[in-house]
Amino acid sequence: MVVISAAVEGLVDEAVAKRLITEVGAIPGTIYGKNGKAALRSRIVGYNKAAAYAPWFILVDLDHEDCAPNLRRNWLPTLSPHLCFRIAIREIEAWLFADRERLAKFLSLPLDHIAANPEVIANPKEEMVRLAAASRSKKICQDMAPRPESGRSVGPAYTSRLIEFVTTAQAESCWRPDIAQTHSDSLRRAIACLRRLVESAA
Repeated sequence: MVVISAAVEGLVDEAVAKRLITEVGAIPGTIYGKNGKAALRSRIVGYNKAAAYAPWFILVDLDHEDCAPNLRRNWLPTLSPHLCFRIAIREIEAWLFADRERLAKFLSLPLDHIAANPEVIANPKEEMVRLAAASRSKKICQDMAPRPESGRSVGPAYTSRLIEFVTTAQAESCWRPDIAQTHSDSLRRAIACLRRLVESAA
């Protein structure tokens, strides 16, 4: 089995990275970063050097940058041969939106509340919070949407709830990368890149 190390921005990204690595038949190695985009960028040269010798997956959000190719060139003009460097458009939440049926069930919302094209959502995280606030589940609302007086942008269990959606063992409510990739080109490219990485390392 191929082991793929990774570096990501945050904890939800870590869960997604592990799920995608498993999806392509590999084993997740150590996941680095998880301290935000600036910290990830400050260490990316080292991760790229490590990918000269072993498989690596780096996952970042596009956020409000102009386009993914420019971000990639600005961060790493030259990629090591065993590096899969992919960019979620525009945030990792968009990849979760891409499995509309399962996310609607998870958030206890009608399907038509979930955008059909997640990559055109300007701020997927804000949209996720907005939908959670409208959930028919009181627990989802309390966990994922902030109280007005809190001054926070997300609810107290926002991150853990999304990790639950990505990693839960309950087949009927778990995020499906194979389905989601048909509605997100950046996710489809990420999965294809990881598959190539596995094939070249096997």
